[in-house]
Amino acid sequence: MADQRVAARYAKSLLDLAQEMGTLATMKQDMDLLANTMAGSRDLRLLLRNPIVKHDKKLSILTAIFQGKVSDTLMRFFQILTSKNREAALEHIGTEFRSQYNALLGVQVAEVTSASPLTPATRAEVEKLVKQQTGLPDVSLTEKVDPSLIGGFVLRVGDRQIDDSVKGNLRRLRTSLTDNTYQHSLN
Repeated sequence: MADQRVAARYAKSLLDLAQEMGTLATMKQDMDLLANTMAGSRDLRLLLRNPIVKHDKKLSILTAIFQGKVSDTLMRFFQILTSKNREAALEHIGTEFRSQYNALLGVQVAEVTSASPLTPATRAEVEKLVKQQTGLPDVSLTEKVDPSLIGGFVLRVGDRQIDDSVKGNLRRLRTSLTDNTYQHSLN
């Protein structure tokens, strides 16, 4: 939890700096690369959390991984983080930056899971639904296919979830049937 708060503060600082320097798009690409690298490498996350590994060694590893792939601003940011013993926060900084970037630009991130791939008309309807729910002008929709849903969809917008799948309806029906609310009454 503490790393999450620290990550939010560092992400905000990076976002403000990138806006001030006019390099917001470049920083977004760098942070996407950072977030994807952190999500894809358990070993790197464990190394950055390890208190036994010295800070200069962690910095040299980050430099070896990201040198030439990210901007000089982010490389200097790595130096600041390692000097302040905050390498473990890197795991969350990329994701936090993405969410703050999307909030800044008024983009709502949503995820829809359906039994089959969405048609363009259905995709437009889902985007319209998300825009109505959030009031934001733009939607970034991620699609997933899960045949076990049988039909319908599950829509996640922020911390809210709309489950309108056949599987979800069957689960709710089963729960209501197993609920022993029947009361026998003779009149």
